[in-house]
Amino acid sequence: MVLSMIERYHHDPVIFRYRGRDLTADDILFINEIIKRDYCHGRTYIARQLCEAWQWRQPNGNYKEFPARDLLLRLEENGHISLPARKRPKNNCKIKKFDQIPLFLQKPMSGVVGGYPQVVIRELHGSETCLWDYLIHHYHYLGLPTLVGEHLKQVATIDGQIVACLGWASAAWKIRDRDNLIGWTHTARRQNLKLVANNVRFLIPDWIHIKHLASKVLALSLGCLNERWQVKYGHGLVLAETFVDLARFKGTCYRAANWIHVGQTSGSAKKGNIYSYHGQSKAIYLYPLHCDYRRLLCHDP
Repeated sequence: MVLSMIERYHHDPVIFRYRGRDLTADDILFINEIIKRDYCHGRTYIARQLCEAWQWRQPNGNYKEFPARDLLLRLEENGHISLPARKRPKNNCKIKKFDQIPLFLQKPMSGVVGGYPQVVIRELHGSETCLWDYLIHHYHYLGLPTLVGEHLKQVATIDGQIVACLGWASAAWKIRDRDNLIGWTHTARRQNLKLVANNVRFLIPDWIHIKHLASKVLALSLGCLNERWQVKYGHGLVLAETFVDLARFKGTCYRAANWIHVGQTSGSAKKGNIYSYHGQSKAIYLYPLHCDYRRLLCHDP
């Protein structure tokens, strides 16, 4: 089967786009050769060999093994390759039940943020992230996201009690109004998208009713975001983005924290390599982390 695919691609080149990377017929042929050579070693090993061959690395030097595995799955879904069977049952679609509830303070708080001690932003690591996952899963209307690649999970605390959760992750690949504002080319976007972070989750629990807390938390998080990204991933950030569901929120806290409203999304979502229209347009907000962010993002080496 693999041989027939290879022979077919000699005569019928296929272009397949994944995360801004264009795969030619020769790329598909090369991937099939790796699969044939390492078929008995399994999918993870094949993905690692692909990363090594392409020198497909994150800015911190680690191989992009998750994107490589995902690429292989997308190629198989579209009939371009045939992967070996899974060695273990697929477990990344299990719904987290949180049978063991993490301990945390749930004391109601109200008033104004200036009437409380200093708000502290803290990044969570390792087993600590279980509490972030629990709160987002139970109290955020979108639920718990699957964060892969570069991301941060943060909490804001007052006197040791969590009053907010924030999630930062890689930026959306293609957003018309954002891209028009930046003015970057396709090549520059592919090269510099890593310099943009997306605020994928922002939660203030139901029992916290402190005025002006949301904008305060956003400002504090943004103040340290570039430095923490630099330490963790080996490169800084020049722009932050987020999307606000106008059917639920007005975006008041983002405007109060000096985010800029630049337009609306098209109401489509990407699953795998395909965009599907869902009709739920969201407001796009940007926050420059560098005064010359446009020049930096438009730089095309």
